[in-house]
Amino acid sequence: MRKYVVLFALLLGIALVSLGQNQQLQIMSYNVRHCAGMDMVVDYDRTATVITQQQPDVIALQELDSMTGRSEHRDQLDELTSRTGYHPVFGAAIEFDGGKYGVGILSREMPVSTKRIPLPGEEPRVLLVVELEDYVIACTHLDLEEAQRLASVPLIVEEAQRWQKPFLLAGDWNDAPDSELLEVMTQHFTVLSGDEATYPADEPTECIDYVAAFNGRAEAIDSHVIDEPEASDHRPLVVRVQLR
Repeated sequence: MRKYVVLFALLLGIALVSLGQNQQLQIMSYNVRHCAGMDMVVDYDRTATVITQQQPDVIALQELDSMTGRSEHRDQLDELTSRTGYHPVFGAAIEFDGGKYGVGILSREMPVSTKRIPLPGEEPRVLLVVELEDYVIACTHLDLEEAQRLASVPLIVEEAQRWQKPFLLAGDWNDAPDSELLEVMTQHFTVLSGDEATYPADEPTECIDYVAAFNGRAEAIDSHVIDEPEASDHRPLVVRVQLR
């Protein structure tokens, strides 16, 4: 009898490992410019529709207002949550216009833990880290100054090294694929997104939005930029990955 129990446990372990190795995720990174489109109209329904049409498992959002005068003292992440049904986590970067301004993550599953890590910037930046059951997703919007972007890399790598789970990084890095930032970043991260332009949304000429995996713990199955020229000044980036 005991040998059958041992055999069952062994087979179960193999099955669980196999499931972990084959898990696929769809990740969206989207700079939403406080939900203001190219027409400068704030339209939460429009932004939410961009998300729900793609049905991603997790979304990294940049340039979100929370209770600012500019956004009529509304929590923009809550507005998107009510329209999409995802679980929200907000990471404030600065105090702004009576409220806060920063990044956010929406996930299908309930987060296990969350963390907010300040990053350098002429305008202070932040790394928002959300732990989920099988992986960690982090969102950031790096500074406009190259020196500040480069100074952020060691802090991001330090955080990624803390995790045994696959660590995925998504966001607006404000730099090109052939930049020094990408050269330094790819010493630690595998970029899963391509080099298709994401900015400006109406006629994209620059690739500055990325999804990457620390230490190659995920591989890209597909990556594409959504043809959405109106809902923000960036186009959304969607990457389907397989965790390792």
